[in-house]
Amino acid sequence: MTEENVATPRMVHGKVKWFDPAKGFGFILADEGGSDILLHANVLRNYGQSSVADGTNISVMVQNTQRGVQAVEVLKIEPPAGMAFPLGEEHGLATPEEIAARPLEPARVKWFDKSKGFGFANVFGRPEDVFVHVEVLRLSGFADLAAGEAVCLRIIDGKRGRMAVQVVSWEAAARGQDG
Repeated sequence: MTEENVATPRMVHGKVKWFDPAKGFGFILADEGGSDILLHANVLRNYGQSSVADGTNISVMVQNTQRGVQAVEVLKIEPPAGMAFPLGEEHGLATPEEIAARPLEPARVKWFDKSKGFGFANVFGRPEDVFVHVEVLRLSGFADLAAGEAVCLRIIDGKRGRMAVQVVSWEAAARGQDG
């Protein structure tokens, strides 16, 4: 491997094979094939997420290293194409386009328990909790949320109060890459 090949980052599109926040890394399968690409938790955190769901579409800058191909920057994380988002019993399903038409509301995660399958967040300047279901989280490209994490939410009013229908990382929303 030449020095030039090692030092030159290139863009790759693929899917997350798996990511384990406890281990601090996971792997991406490139659409073009080839060996698995290492995705380190620090690279993901630089994008503004602490986790990413298996099977999520992802675009990254990669670099060949002595240990193999590694992601050095996450460019975009997007849910699988053609997915319908659950809007609760009274609302049915919505397309990604219908969800994207809703405003992004800045929020902070109050708590999220993956084993229970849900958690709550608080929108800045509003007193009520916003329900966040694990399936909405997964469809948004996240595997988990940490208490205190800043995110942006698209929200509907449900029978039992406000509920998130999409979660977007704070940094991605700030860059205008809101899914």
